[in-house]
Amino acid sequence: MRSVQILGTGQLIELQRRLRAAGHENIRSSMQRRIRRAAEPLRNDMQNTIRTLPIRAEPRKAGKRGGPSPTSRPLRATVAGAVRISVRTAGSPGARVWVDRSALPPDLQTMPWVMNSSDGRIRHPVFGNKKRWANQWTTPLWWDKVVRAHTPRMQAEVARVLDDVRDRLS
Repeated sequence: MRSVQILGTGQLIELQRRLRAAGHENIRSSMQRRIRRAAEPLRNDMQNTIRTLPIRAEPRKAGKRGGPSPTSRPLRATVAGAVRISVRTAGSPGARVWVDRSALPPDLQTMPWVMNSSDGRIRHPVFGNKKRWANQWTTPLWWDKVVRAHTPRMQAEVARVLDDVRDRLS
């Protein structure tokens, strides 16, 4: 899984240079706010997709016991809560939607990438017992599908923001 970045690097860098030279702080903050607003539907859809992502388990074998999870932490809600947006107007400017690993508990820090694997398999120890493992499956490459659905809209919105700022500077 990779973070999503909408970049018009050359255009954004040139625009930032012109904004600094003109001293228009309110235009710069407006541009940042509008670019963030363009990325918010993607973040919201990403969080909703994670929260409703179907996870199937192998059928239980005869004589095996089951039961409730020993943790009270909901997996999908925890991962969805770690999806973030960042907007940069300097350095490598653009909007980025990503999973913040530091917002996840240590045992779940790789889970978003595992959940997005090409085969959709989540392999984990049974109740933390490293001698017994279980397989579960989810929708493969769900992150990429959501990103592809939102990319054209985001690119058009960022281009519109850049055109508006260019017009205000002229």
